[in-house]
Parts: sequence; structure tokens; C-alpha cells
Amino acid sequence: MNMKECIGDMQRDTITRGNDVAPTPYTEVRECADRIIRDLDKNITLGIPLGIGKPVQIVNELYRRAKEDNSIKLKIMTALSLERPGTAPGLESKFLNPVFDRIFKGYVGPEYARDVRNQSLPPNVDVSEFFFKSGSMMHNDYAQQHYISCNYTHVARDMIDAGVNLLAQQVSRGEYQGKEYLSLSSNTDVTFDLLPLIRQEQASGRTIKIVGQVNQNLPFMVNDALAEAGEFDYLIDNPNYYTRLFAPPNLPVSPTDFAIGMHASALIRDGGTLQIGIGSMGDAIVYSCLLRESQNETYQTILKQLGHENYAVLAGRIGGKQPFERGLYGSSEMFVNGFLHLIQNNIVKRKVYDNVYIQKLVNEGRLSESITADNLDDLVDFGFFGDTFHRQDIETALHFGIFNERVQWKDHQLYLDTDALGYDPYHLPTITRLKSEGMGTHLKHGIILHGGFFLGPNSFYDALHAMSEEERAQICMTSVGHVNQLLVNEELAMAQRRDARFINTGLMATLNGAVVSDGLENGKIVSGVGGQYNFVSMAHALPGARSILLVRSTRSGKDGVSSNIVYNYGHITIPRHLRDIIITEYGVADLRGKTDSEVMQAMINVADSRFQTSLLAEAKKHGKIPKDYQIPQAFRNNTPERVNDVIASYRAQGLFPALPLGTDFTETELKIGACLKQLKALSQDRVKMLTTLFKAWREPFDEDKARPYLERMDLARTASVKEKIEQRLFLYQLKLNGNL
Repeated sequence: MNMKECIGDMQRDTITRGNDVAPTPYTEVRECADRIIRDLDKNITLGIPLGIGKPVQIVNELYRRAKEDNSIKLKIMTALSLERPGTAPGLESKFLNPVFDRIFKGYVGPEYARDVRNQSLPPNVDVSEFFFKSGSMMHNDYAQQHYISCNYTHVARDMIDAGVNLLAQQVSRGEYQGKEYLSLSSNTDVTFDLLPLIRQEQASGRTIKIVGQVNQNLPFMVNDALAEAGEFDYLIDNPNYYTRLFAPPNLPVSPTDFAIGMHASALIRDGGTLQIGIGSMGDAIVYSCLLRESQNETYQTILKQLGHENYAVLAGRIGGKQPFERGLYGSSEMFVNGFLHLIQNNIVKRKVYDNVYIQKLVNEGRLSESITADNLDDLVDFGFFGDTFHRQDIETALHFGIFNERVQWKDHQLYLDTDALGYDPYHLPTITRLKSEGMGTHLKHGIILHGGFFLGPNSFYDALHAMSEEERAQICMTSVGHVNQLLVNEELAMAQRRDARFINTGLMATLNGAVVSDGLENGKIVSGVGGQYNFVSMAHALPGARSILLVRSTRSGKDGVSSNIVYNYGHITIPRHLRDIIITEYGVADLRGKTDSEVMQAMINVADSRFQTSLLAEAKKHGKIPKDYQIPQAFRNNTPERVNDVIASYRAQGLFPALPLGTDFTETELKIGACLKQLKALSQDRVKMLTTLFKAWREPFDEDKARPYLERMDLARTASVKEKIEQRLFLYQLKLNGNL
């Protein structure tokens, strides 16, 4: 059986080892580590999931053993090793440390990550990751040298090739439909793809062990996430290890990101498929979709103010501006907090079914959630049952609610109660009897979201825990091998993912439509390719699908403002031949099927106007745009001020809040955070900073109103000139913001 067939079988049922051998139970990681080290002869290549799926206690125990005993060889392969964020000294530390104390209280991080960060791993330990927290390892030589560049869908294969002999996974315990299971919860992503490969390797005589560690703080996800206990060789369960999950707070959304989100939301087609990623631009898309749904007239007015007439035409051709009547289906490697908000607001609601015949009938409108007798004729005509009834076909029909519980399969034929009906789907009396007495009433087991892994704030995890069994059953955590590509069951995937909009982010884009997302031309890795390339490629393979890449038009640094739209760049993630749609805060560049000259003109149209002239000159210099071409007047006012003014005018009306999907910050902290952000921007200009300080030193303040802010920032009393300066600047900015 090949990998595709193995995964296909696994997606039709829960994961099984093919035997009833129970895992060796442990309550202490120390004892389990003893057994693992002995079973693997002190030579461990450990594969662990990205994000919150890491069983930190057993991983930390194995790492400590390797540090203490250099005869133990430990190699760790993973991604996104999450640590409590660090803070810069000064005001940032005073502001963020109490917040992080609150958010991350009880979280236990991987100890190897600290030593990777400090570049102090012992020589008998190697750590390789295929995805970093964005920008976190830019100046870390060890991490850069041990980075593995691969598509997310290739990680399972690469782990096997690298010799992984221990797979460790955090799981939760629970009951589903009256039976006890373990749940892979947040991380079916690579584990689901690895399991059939591991079984193949074990069948050939290779020793590979699997350890599960229970953490009941993990939401108990069902469907493909369910696993039998026998899938694991060792199982650790100790309530002391039920530690808090890593819960990154929502990030503020800037006017730039809101503008990008608005443009993107108008390209999403009602009744279609959506993929989005983590971060403020993803949150902006979600908020814009909520606005499109709940305040549609205002939504359309804002779109006109942010865009140009040709973008309105594009939205009508590719997406839509009306509310989501039919709703969306989510198919995303990451189940982000934003998807939860779309589910809660009845936008992500389009159900798909893991059967190609049923899905095609649903797509054609011949089968709905309410089953009729005529649907049996449709299923027979479509070939659902084949030339004769078979046990598997009947069980599938019962599973999806096509037949009611009176229908059963026994003695190699179909029965209605105690009456044998035979096995011929074209026998008129059989069909007539089934229509009158054997049909179900409602289609069952519809899925509104397929995801590979999830990560979010504490409110996100709380909401998953609080879901009913029926609500949770509509979410299917599964493999990236299924979500990120079409290879597992192409016909079914194509039927489910109609009108797909795969929306991801980039750092820079070139005038020829290539996008830089994961690294720099000097070889430094910023994050990783993850699933982006797969989704872009899939958008070109799926009928009606589009790849949408979001790029902020500029960035600020020590040398001032630079354009993220460049003529050319020495590293790319998405090549020019896969160019499709690129969005900046200034609009949409529709690049698919266009000539190089048309592509470059479109890209200049969405660039910041401060850089348009130089970009055009470079393109003309190389003969890519006609010498007499001029930038249309409609695109010459691409300025931050224009975008900021539009968003600010609606913020004054209560729209576009800085944290649209909720926050872990208090009201006071939100005001302080805005103030500190402004002071940080001010620090980039020495002259303005000195001028502001002069004003601040002479400005009177209401001490009673200022006290809560000063006490929160530990600035009520100052012990140095530096602290006094910080205090005065802080108070002055608070007063400018109307907080004092």
C-alpha cells in the first residue's frame, strides 16, 4: 500500500496500529525517559510537532539527560518552538512583563529552545527546525545553520529520511460517541502523515517508537484527530503535566493592515473556500468579512474610499461585496482565532462531506441537508452504490444519514428491518421500498473547517473546550498532506474546495510578481516557507481558485522608510510563473495571465507613491515598460495619509478597533500601549524627540489622573535622570492622546 492509500484509509477511520497492544503507561517522565533511552540504545532522533503539540515535560527530560550524559546522542526535529516572549529593557519591559506574567502563568516551555537562543547546546545535541517565529532567529548562527528548508507537506517524509526513531505528541483524553479515545488535538498536521510511514518502516524491521503525553488543557478534537491508545508505545499521564498552553495575545491591527484586509475581503466569493494565516493581516481580513456581513452598506462605502474603480470591477468578477448568504468553508493548514470568529458569526458555515458522490450532488444542488426520497435516484445514477450494493456502501450511506437505522447489511445483502431486499440497486421494488421506509431525514457529518494545527489566545482554547460535541464534530483537524495539496484524494478535494481563496502574507514583492516571504537575499531565514508554496501552486490547479498574497507597501528601519515593492530581489519564495494576486494597502494587482509589462504596471499601481517614479524608471531602463508610459493619475496618491485618514474617520465612529478580535490587555494597558508605540516612532527622529522632551518638561499634569498609569508602569517614583525623562515623555504622550 502506498502513502496515498495509507492516508486515505486513515481519513476514513480513526488511526489504528493494527493490533490491540496497549501502550506502556507512565506517570513520571523520568521513568519513561529511562525506557526510551534503553529501547533506542542512547541514540535518539526525536520528531515533535510544531506549536502547542510538543509534550514539553518528556522532551525536557530527554534533553536534560543528554546534557548530563554525553554518551546519549539526541537530535530534535521540529518547528515553532514557543517560549515566553522576551522584552527590551526600559518602558517596554515595564509594560509587557506584567502582561506576560498574566498570560503565560503556568506555561512550561522547551528547555532546548532557550539553549538554541543562547547558542549553548551541548555537542551531543542537535536541533533543527523548518519554521521559526518570524524574525526570531535572524542573528542566531546556530539556528540559521541547522534550519531545514522544506514545504510543510514534505516534513513527514524528511523526518523519516533523517532517521526519526521517536515521535512524541501531546494528546488529550476524552469520549466520543460512547467510546474512549486519545485526541491529537492541535497537531494532526505532520503526525497524521508520519504514522503510515512509521508503520511501513516498522514493518521492514526498523525500530521507531511513539510516545503520547496527556494534557487535558488541550481541546479534545474529534474526527481525524481521534486515535486509539494502542497507537502509542508509551503513554504518560500525570495531572502535574497538564500545564497551560502557549497562548499568544492578539496583535494590534494597523490602518495599513485594515486597508489590506478590506481589499482582500472583497475577493472572497460567497459559497467558496477560505484559507488565512496568523497575524494582524489575517485578523484584518476576518474583521472586514464581519463588517461585510453585518454592516454591508458601510462596508461598501469604505471599499470605495480605499480603492479605485478598477478594483470594484475586479471584486465583482472574482469575489463579492454582499453578505455571505451561503457561507464559506475553511480549508487552512492553521485553524486561527479568526476562523473561530467567522464560525461564531455564521460566516464559515458551508458544509462539505468526505464522499465525492455526496459532495458533487451537494455542489449541483441536487442534495441538501434535508434528504428526500428522490435523492436515492440521484445517488444510484451517480454511481454511489456501483453495480450492486456492498457492505461498505451501505455503511457509508448510514454514516451520512442517507438511510435510517432500519436499513442494515447482513447475510451479504440489504435488509429493511427483517425483510431481505437483495443487492441490486436497479431493482425497482427494492428502490421503492427504500424510498418509502428506509430514507434518512438529514445529511450528517458535514465539515465546515479542515485544519492541520491550531494556535491562539486563551479565549480561543476556552471556546473550543466549551463547544458541544455536535459543534466540535463540524471541525476536522487532519494532515497537512490533505489540507495543503490535492494528492490525497484529488477528486474529492477539488469538489470541496470550490472558489478557493488562499490568502497568505509576504515580506516583499518584485515588479515581475515574485514574492519574498521566508528569507533574505543574504541567506538569512526569517521564518520558513511552511505551506505557502503549496497553497499558491494549488490555487493554479483548482478551477475557480485564486492565490492572494498580502504585502505591506513599505517598511520602516534605522535608515528610514523603504519600499517593499522592489524591481528585483536576490531571494524569492513564490516564483514569477506562479504570480496571481498581490494586495497592498493601496489596492489589488491582478497578475494572472498578464504580460510582463502589464504585471509591472499593476505592481507600480499598488506601490507607495514615494517610490513609484524610481520603480518605473528602473523598469523602463531594462526595457520592461514602454518609454512613453505614464502612471495613471488615479494611482498617484498612494500615501499613508490617505489610508490613515479613511480608517481614522471610521475609527471615530467605533469601527476598526486596534484589537478587533479581542484582547488580553486591560483598558489602561491599551492606552499605555498606544502611547508607547507613538514614543517608539518618535525615537526614530532625534530632533523631534528633543523638541518633544522640551515641551514635556514644562507641561503640567493632573496627578490624580496620571497616578494609575504611572503606578502600572512603575514610574510613580523615579530613581535616575533616565527614568525621569521616560516619565515626562510618557505623561506628555498620554496627555496628547486625551488620557489625562
